[in-house]
Amino acid sequence: MNHSVFEQIRQITLGGTCAHIGLGIGAIFSYLNQSREQSKARLNEFLSLAQHHDIPIVIQLDGEQWWGNRPDLWNWWDPARPGYDPKNRKNVEWSGWGAEHAIKIAWRNWGRQIRVLPPPNFMSPRYRRACHDEMRILVPLILKWWRQLPEDKKHLLIGIKLGWESAIGVNSFYYPNGNAILNRLSENDPKTGLKADQIPDRGVTAIGYAAVTTAGLARSGRLEEAHLAEIVRRHLDDLCALAAELGVPREKLFTHVAGWKDEELLYNAALNEYSCPGWSFYKYASDPAKDKGVQRALRKSDAPYWAAVEWLLRGKDSKAWSNAIERTLSDPKCRYLCIYNWRGIKDNQAAIEAIQEVLAVHKVD
Repeated sequence: MNHSVFEQIRQITLGGTCAHIGLGIGAIFSYLNQSREQSKARLNEFLSLAQHHDIPIVIQLDGEQWWGNRPDLWNWWDPARPGYDPKNRKNVEWSGWGAEHAIKIAWRNWGRQIRVLPPPNFMSPRYRRACHDEMRILVPLILKWWRQLPEDKKHLLIGIKLGWESAIGVNSFYYPNGNAILNRLSENDPKTGLKADQIPDRGVTAIGYAAVTTAGLARSGRLEEAHLAEIVRRHLDDLCALAAELGVPREKLFTHVAGWKDEELLYNAALNEYSCPGWSFYKYASDPAKDKGVQRALRKSDAPYWAAVEWLLRGKDSKAWSNAIERTLSDPKCRYLCIYNWRGIKDNQAAIEAIQEVLAVHKVD
């Protein structure tokens, strides 16, 4: 996040303004992956850049995917590392019914497979307090900045997003007997990856037992898809309730869920009374109306808006890109579309041309 990135985005607009479609920037702040002071400094810099360059923004607050700065929550197994406490088993996910199944490692594939920390137990009271503590610092900073903007600049805050493809066992998944792999060379890790449409284990090893146990949904038997979807719903509902308590209006607050199997129950976890729902779109980026899981959830939603909070069209056909963007934004309740991510887009000439074409179509004379 620096002036040059904002300038690069500004150049795409060709100096024009649009009647009802504009260009903005989204940024992610993983508040458990760095110190509080670092989070505050980065957030304040982003807010200042947005105002200076007059570019609207979406602010994503993440406490799920990256939490490396809180070993006091996740380190239950290594006395030689900071934060060690065997009781931290309760704050990470399990691969079976009981804390003896606490996991030490997980894997993520966002283009390539990497090792990551064990994911949090979303229902752990200590984990929830940690998220709340950071949100109570960061959300008021955002709101103070927004409220002090002149009326003709209030539009610069598109929204605050909570969650990051919130799920269990997908973006941090666990291979069979994964703990035994931790001290081996990573190049020898399994490479089979996920079979995302197989719920609840996603083709690897099911996790989620810690959250389901902590929530009192079950303590034995088969881990159910409905259990995992309900945990994610409660997780996002809790975060959004806090944001609303801190003063975020519903029309400025968005969740982020994804579906890896058509119409899986997880889609509905994006809905709550405090926010507008948001989903990822890859398979259905060309036409979100074809995503039956999203459409089912939208029929249940009473929110003023929804958003394609993570969106990416594969390929380098400019016309396909412009058509897909127009289709996504054609729903008057679609508040925004966030194309992931700038590093991969800035050199995609088809994508840039398509964005410029869409802006030009809606340009104010």
